[in-house]
Amino acid sequence: MTLDAAEPLAIDPLLDDPGTRIIVCCGSGGVGKTTTAAALGVRAAERGRKVVVLTIDPARRLAQSMGIDSLDNTPRRVKEVRGDGELHAMMLDMKRTFDEIVEAHADPDRAKAILTNPFYQSLSAGFAGTQEYMAMEKLGQLRARDEWDLIVVDTPPSRSALDFLDAPKRLGSFLDGKFIKLLMAPAKMGGRAGMKFLNVGMSMMTGTLGKLLGGPFLHDVQTFVAAMDTMFGGFRTRADATYRLLQAPGTAFLVVAAPERDALREAAYFVERLAADDMPLAGLVLNRVHGSAAARLSAERALAAAESLEELPDLPEAPDLPDHAEEDPDHRAENLDDRRIVDQEAGKAGDRGPSDSSPGAGAEPGVGSAESPARSRTADDARGADGGSAQDSQDSVERLTAGLLRLHAERMQVLAREQRTRDRFTALHPEVAVAEVAALPGDVHDLAGLRTIGDRLAAGGAPAGAA
Repeated sequence: MTLDAAEPLAIDPLLDDPGTRIIVCCGSGGVGKTTTAAALGVRAAERGRKVVVLTIDPARRLAQSMGIDSLDNTPRRVKEVRGDGELHAMMLDMKRTFDEIVEAHADPDRAKAILTNPFYQSLSAGFAGTQEYMAMEKLGQLRARDEWDLIVVDTPPSRSALDFLDAPKRLGSFLDGKFIKLLMAPAKMGGRAGMKFLNVGMSMMTGTLGKLLGGPFLHDVQTFVAAMDTMFGGFRTRADATYRLLQAPGTAFLVVAAPERDALREAAYFVERLAADDMPLAGLVLNRVHGSAAARLSAERALAAAESLEELPDLPEAPDLPDHAEEDPDHRAENLDDRRIVDQEAGKAGDRGPSDSSPGAGAEPGVGSAESPARSRTADDARGADGGSAQDSQDSVERLTAGLLRLHAERMQVLAREQRTRDRFTALHPEVAVAEVAALPGDVHDLAGLRTIGDRLAAGGAPAGAA
């Protein structure tokens, strides 16, 4: 099954449907998820919806392309959006989001203790999986406010596209782990019994973990767990709620990939994972697909034509010669020398002065005049230069043509490789709708570029044009 046989992905109906409240752009890193999310946001806003785009991309390309100086944890409105809709954009601040959760679900004294705890500061700044979990938290916050018609999420640039879905479960495993439960036990037991447990239990742990982690670090973890005890249940509850939100009919997942083997293999894994978790997949966005306006000229024919041009003999073209001149190069050289001698002798005759009976009488200027030798040489040099320039120009055209043919052959080989890769994916997943986005000659850096991407997305499964 080829891409042409795959069902086209209808982007505009998806964006226009008021029932579509969340679009999640997911996929492996470097395939254009951020650009796709931004282009979808611009197109939806210009079709009349109130949209917020949440990016987790630290490169800040989204802010630059939308004409915003910087993005932070607060949605900022994008200007110069056409139509009646609105577009807002924000970039996840992982630590600030974690701080907001603590401030919202703990009393001021406990919140202060948590926020100043060294272990918490390390956890909120870069603990494995924290970014993905905070992205889920922020999505839940945005949806709960019910302020936007559509939320477009650009998932974190993780090594695996599955990290976004696994984050809530990983956090739950961490919070339910034996280590955390052991640290929470003293606080739960309380009083003298708790202190006794703390002294006995912690002394055993300090003997082993203390050597690896250090006593101060272990103390920070204990303090953090004691302060966070009442919040752990809330983390799990919100994570489960957001997970169910992703499974709801109002959510649509778009898997973004490039027409490359590794990216499409990752996309195939993600499609299978979404199906296993009962999450609604809208389709596949195939980014940066190459095309050619001369696709009928195959790579083999282009290479053969280039080799033929490169094998032509490098013979100079003769200037204007008599009809009887032979094509042999040595003969042509002798003929040219003879012509120069004749011209020089004619010049000498001119130096002796013209006469009515001389061959130069009535001749064109330069033959029987004092200026004859110089003009004769100039004319001859010009004829020779013209001949050389014409030959050089012809050689340049042939070299350029051969080079262009080889470039075309390389492009056609890329097209063939991309087609084979796409065919493997569609053979495995014929049920997945596909939108193909032709590669642009440069990076997208403004709203006009995002509109162009949106137009190409809306073209759905139409073949890519020349790129």
